[in-house]
Amino acid sequence: MATNDTPASASGSITEWVKLSDKSGEFKRQQSSFRNFISSEAGAQYPPEKGRYHLYVSYACPWANRTLIARKLKGLEDIISFSAVHWHMGPKGWRFPTAEDSDAEGENVVPDPVPGHESFTHLRDMYFFVNSSYEGRFTVPVLFDKKTQTIVNNESSEILRMLNTEFQDLISEPHRQVDLYPAHLRAQIDEANEWHYDKINNGVYKAGFATTQEAYDRHVVALFDALDRAEEHLQKSASDGPYWLGQTLTEVDIRLFVTIIRFDPVYVQHFKCNIRDIRSGYPALHRWMRHLYWTVPAFRDTTNFAHVKNHYTKSHTQINPFSIAPLGPVPDILGLADEVRAVGA
Repeated sequence: MATNDTPASASGSITEWVKLSDKSGEFKRQQSSFRNFISSEAGAQYPPEKGRYHLYVSYACPWANRTLIARKLKGLEDIISFSAVHWHMGPKGWRFPTAEDSDAEGENVVPDPVPGHESFTHLRDMYFFVNSSYEGRFTVPVLFDKKTQTIVNNESSEILRMLNTEFQDLISEPHRQVDLYPAHLRAQIDEANEWHYDKINNGVYKAGFATTQEAYDRHVVALFDALDRAEEHLQKSASDGPYWLGQTLTEVDIRLFVTIIRFDPVYVQHFKCNIRDIRSGYPALHRWMRHLYWTVPAFRDTTNFAHVKNHYTKSHTQINPFSIAPLGPVPDILGLADEVRAVGA
């Protein structure tokens, strides 16, 4: 994922997403390391409590963006605090912003605000604080327990599920009614998540980080086959409602949105995912994405295009050694009624 550093014990640059010695040219995603759960069941090790948990995110990272959207949709702003790292990933990975930074605007883009972490300059400091011999990757999102001073979970899909179900007794009735994984739709949600993740969410990285022509060709074709499939689904379901599953907003919309909103600003040029773009090549996907962005505040309020563009183009030096960020596309996202000239014609 865009948020993974190399293991703490490994050699080489963290922006070597595929080791030069790996002749396959394939980007291979690592598994998340912390997989505990907040649970509302009696006697749980990590029970839901107001003010106990803190969410570390990056606005640049689609996986972290998932959890910020869910946090807002579920009305957890006063229950779970959050902070965002600076967009730049350097030799030590994600860093916390400093008073000198003027290029990383956004809500809660601040030094580590958790008491006892005042000396932390990088996210890795928090990981080593939890486990001094940690050898995994320093990723976001991170769900941190301030009470026991440990990481509960750093797997975004699992954090998404926890936010959906485990804080019901602490939120308002309207937010309790928001169910991102309703029982009657779970089979359809699971089916969509499976191919979206493999071919689209992770597919852009498998194409973009490839270091051989063969690996790139294979994955970029698979990516656009999946986008064609998503487009066909949304064209057929448009009369049922604006979401992936008709009238019901689910985690499928969240998980797919964070990739599609980054597609034209970043993946088209930076990851060479340029067979088509979203705004001129996929009218149903484009309409679906814009509906979420412009009409559901949780999506717009957690999207920070400056962090997205700067992170990818100025941190991935294996791909873009001069760290030049393209100005386009302009604007970052079109209005609900706007189209590019070719589509309008």
